[in-house]
Amino acid sequence: MPHADASLVPSTIITKSRFWDHVHSQLEPLLEGQRHWVTNLANACSLIYNSLLAFPAYFGSNDRAVNWCGFYILPSLFPLPRLTTPTSSQPNVSRDKGSLLLGPFCGKPACQLISLQADKAPGVCADAFIHGKTILVRDVNSYPGHIACDGFTNSEIVCPLIYQGQGSGEPLVVGVLDLDCLALSGFDEDDQAGLEKIAELIVRSCDW
Repeated sequence: MPHADASLVPSTIITKSRFWDHVHSQLEPLLEGQRHWVTNLANACSLIYNSLLAFPAYFGSNDRAVNWCGFYILPSLFPLPRLTTPTSSQPNVSRDKGSLLLGPFCGKPACQLISLQADKAPGVCADAFIHGKTILVRDVNSYPGHIACDGFTNSEIVCPLIYQGQGSGEPLVVGVLDLDCLALSGFDEDDQAGLEKIAELIVRSCDW
């Protein structure tokens, strides 16, 4: 199958949960046999973005379109250090207080750096990274510190990329997966569940 065909969405898929299962199943073979994070993140954001545009029931129409999909990463963790501390139920997010760097994405040009310093009202991506959990924002205009890379964005969802380590290694957040939508309340809990599963697949498919 041509790689571009991976973003096709069958007309029989009419629910978000089935849509995200489909995207996950299409992403697996794209990542198979490739361990470099740049290549895998590039293919992942392209697949997600174009699949969303091909799903008009929720995301493909003009006023509800997802207008950005991509990654921000923590440059100081590449390559990751050897992890020898005991496993923790919460990912370690305190190793770096600098910035997240723009990674592979689809959409309009975006902010190159996102500060991780709490005193600078970091916004959605930094909050998801710092707290190591997905943040679902139904109205970005009411979110404190929201960074408006595109003034047409009205809702957003950001999933942390959590590297679980090897053996007794401690989980680390290495970046985030960020999606923007033109509509208010463009994302919901079905999107969160699907994207978190995809984020896990991406992380374990890469050599960081």
